[in-house]
Amino acid sequence: MAHQLNHHLNSTPHRNVMPVEIGRPWVWIKRGWSDMIDNLGVSLLFGLVFAAAGYAILTYAASQPYLFTAAVSGFMLVGPLAAAGLYEISRRHEQGQHTNLMQSLHGLARNGESLFYYGVILAVVMLAWERISAFLFGLFYHDTAPDMANFFHDVFLSGNYVHFVVAYMVIGGAICVALYALSAISIPMIMDRDVDVKTAMVTSIQTVGHNITAMAVWAVILVVLIALGFATWMVGMVITLPLAGHATWHAYRDLVSQNA
Repeated sequence: MAHQLNHHLNSTPHRNVMPVEIGRPWVWIKRGWSDMIDNLGVSLLFGLVFAAAGYAILTYAASQPYLFTAAVSGFMLVGPLAAAGLYEISRRHEQGQHTNLMQSLHGLARNGESLFYYGVILAVVMLAWERISAFLFGLFYHDTAPDMANFFHDVFLSGNYVHFVVAYMVIGGAICVALYALSAISIPMIMDRDVDVKTAMVTSIQTVGHNITAMAVWAVILVVLIALGFATWMVGMVITLPLAGHATWHAYRDLVSQNA
């Protein structure tokens, strides 16, 4: 499987991938903000729904450190798919069309089969990460895991769990980096064109690979936006998620040739 993907990466022409400057992500944010303001009601509705869902998940996981940390990082993993309706709003806004909630959801059916398979892949990754997280907590903590009230102080500041922090960050970071490369522009591309999951993922990897510095900046911006949402106990997510979603559409439009 890995050999086939590597062969596909090396054999697929890169003519579809457009180079961008390191500061280009700020243009995407500016355009995403404009889309959000011009479609404020439906955009904030998406933000409210996912903020409420995130709050419910975090509340459920609050008493279990391994679930809480897996939920926070997992939210970032599923973010590209969660924002699919926002991509449709930006796509229609680009064409001068107003979009209500139902119209934004209709966009999900345009290439529904590929979106479904992508969702299955994300679900598998999420389940795998939850199991890995549980394993790491069990391996390093045994029966001594701190409660959530003292979790961040005891784990990150006390120096007593250095091996756990390193293992968790390395494994979790590797999963996040890999999934980011696979999903940076995959969902907007699937919604915009009649492509399969494999083509979208390969194009996404090529896009990240050919724009390492700009995409690194973009990744940091996305993490900060999501972190602001969590730092405000999901209240800020009402704004930061729609902003990130709309901006991601413009990232896709800049990074993939529209003449291909």
